[in-house]
Amino acid sequence: MPAADPISTDAVLRASVTQDAGDGAIVTLDRRFEGLPDTAHGGTVLALFDAVCATGGTRGIAAVYHRRVPLEQPLRLTRTGTGDTTRLVLSDGATPLVTGTPAAPAETLPARLEPPRAGDTLALPVSRTCFACGTDNSLGLRARLAIDEHAVGGVWEPPAPLRADDGTLATVALTGLLDEVAFWLGAAASGEAGMTTDLRVTLHATVAFGRRLTVAGARGAVRAQADPRYRDTEVQAHDDDGTLVASARITFVAVRGAARKLAAALLTLNPPDALRVIFPAYVR
Repeated sequence: MPAADPISTDAVLRASVTQDAGDGAIVTLDRRFEGLPDTAHGGTVLALFDAVCATGGTRGIAAVYHRRVPLEQPLRLTRTGTGDTTRLVLSDGATPLVTGTPAAPAETLPARLEPPRAGDTLALPVSRTCFACGTDNSLGLRARLAIDEHAVGGVWEPPAPLRADDGTLATVALTGLLDEVAFWLGAAASGEAGMTTDLRVTLHATVAFGRRLTVAGARGAVRAQADPRYRDTEVQAHDDDGTLVASARITFVAVRGAARKLAAALLTLNPPDALRVIFPAYVR
């Protein structure tokens, strides 16, 4: 008897959207799309918005996160406008959680960002459930990122569930990787946990499933806004041939004290050094 096909992350994400009888759709996100505890990973919501816009080709997608997005709860997704004027609002019925739009792709290719240098890196912490780094997440990326004094990033090979039905790499893999690197860049710069709030991603090329990707963000390129809680980051993903397949400008906001709870949870699975480099005030 042939083995069953592996579950498809892309299919599960798309199936989270169901039409209702009103003026929009209902979104119920699977728990495996978790980032921080009980909260959807930013990259998963961005990929969902991209799927709803369904433009294809080289394209941009942007979203602003106003509040955390809960999992396994029915949320309302409304869409107004068409084409470049499309506006998506994910809400709990009363309060907007995330707003998104198609975005113009980056007009020029940025200079390549390099990942941490081999032999001079420290592995970043992992969890059991996170969509990006979770060791036990059957839909997730299972990414193993590293940090050195120059960069955050690493080389990633996609697990089977990240194959889309058309044989390409699921978009959520790209948005998830970029968002994860941005989170750690912001956390390392601020010494605090928090969330990514303003995401603007360009998808430069379709990636055939099975290609390894190198994802990277430069620590020296992180910039504080006038409100120092907010840090702007730049992140890129290249394939084995060195082709830029995705790039992003993502803003991280630090939430003072949030690292204490996150670090305590991660210490159950990771050595102190993996946390101390990011959260020195909370890990001795």
